[in-house]
Amino acid sequence: MEQARTVLAERIAEQRAGVGDPRALVGEMRRSVLLVPSVDGRLWSAHSGGVRWVCAFTDETALARFAEQRGMNDRPLNYAALLGARIVDEIVPSLGEPAGLAVDIADEDGSMFFPPVTGIVPVGVAVDTDAAEEGHGRGR
Repeated sequence: MEQARTVLAERIAEQRAGVGDPRALVGEMRRSVLLVPSVDGRLWSAHSGGVRWVCAFTDETALARFAEQRGMNDRPLNYAALLGARIVDEIVPSLGEPAGLAVDIADEDGSMFFPPVTGIVPVGVAVDTDAAEEGHGRGR
């Protein structure tokens, strides 16, 4: 039996199909509980394109696909259940470098990246502001 998609996964699918509202997508991300894998007490992240991406998943099925792709399905994978708003408002700024949120990265056709820009992360850490250009946008 296939699990129903979360509302966030539906908004991502709409956006990828070119029919979604970007503001509604960001709002849904902020309201959604996301699963962030952790290893040795640290949240899973990856670097790409000069950005640290906190990796999060819309449900346990999406998280399991990630674990399988990474060869991590031989043991239980620890994870934190966090509101998207907490990730982008608190965790991203604490990383001390340009950071964003990557959702459902194991799903080639269902992933979405929320970059470190104004409207997604706090202005003080957004890379598209004057503060970031002056070196203040790297977190504190």
